Amino acid sequence: MDNKRIYPIWFLAPAMVIFTVFFLIPIAMSLIFSMMNWTFTGMSWAGFNNYITFFNDYSMTIGIKNTIIYAFATMAAKCVLGFLLAVFLTSNIKSKHFLRSIAFFPNIVSTIAVGITFTALMHPSKGLINKALAVFGITGPDWLGNINIALGSVIATDVWKGVGVATVIYIAGITSIDKSYYEAASIDGATSFQQLIKITVPLCRPSVNSVIILALTSGMRCFDLIWSMTGGGPGFATDVMASVVYKKYAAGYYGLSTAGNVIMFILIAVIAFPLQKFLQSREAE
Repeated sequence: MDNKRIYPIWFLAPAMVIFTVFFLIPIAMSLIFSMMNWTFTGMSWAGFNNYITFFNDYSMTIGIKNTIIYAFATMAAKCVLGFLLAVFLTSNIKSKHFLRSIAFFPNIVSTIAVGITFTALMHPSKGLINKALAVFGITGPDWLGNINIALGSVIATDVWKGVGVATVIYIAGITSIDKSYYEAASIDGATSFQQLIKITVPLCRPSVNSVIILALTSGMRCFDLIWSMTGGGPGFATDVMASVVYKKYAAGYYGLSTAGNVIMFILIAVIAFPLQKFLQSREAE
């Protein structure tokens, strides 16, 4: 092979080594271990029995359902609220830089700390939220103990914490739009709302796509916030795939939990990659 053709490969070699060691090899090992009944002292071949057992497990079924609900609900809320906040924080208001810092602040706080704080705030009798509602004569629910609203309560907490990232991405997209578009629209008599719909929204499509993918994948992998707030309870009401896998590990079912990790990886890939391709094709239009 010509030296000129080999030369660029050396620039890729370090990245390929890191990618192989920390990504390809762990994936291959996970596939192998997912087909084993194993402990730290020994292992035996199980084939696809771990996968069959996992899919027959009720907690896994509800975990997949809750994962999809959680991921799409948080993604939709972050997309909409983040965009509205970004529009407000790029308008001609005073102290907008300070307000941007406030909007992003929840994202720099530890997820576990956020979970513990909101668990206290949502306490049915001692929580600040229900005490505030009581002032207006409203009896607040058991936010995290009611199976019908527990998942929604965790979703709302996740949105509060993560909407700042979406806002920053949108702000970057909005501020990069050429001002001449708005000037031309103003001369033609377009209202602020019309400019928002006809100029800001279409030209922010790359930012929208980034927020969708980041929020969706983050929601499908979420574990720490859910575990710190509810531990997957009450019952299986807030169990997601990550928490189900963790419980299997904690119970000593290592092969079964590894199979759950592989299933979670495949589920994320099956949803995220086609969606990304679709969004990129729309962006190129």
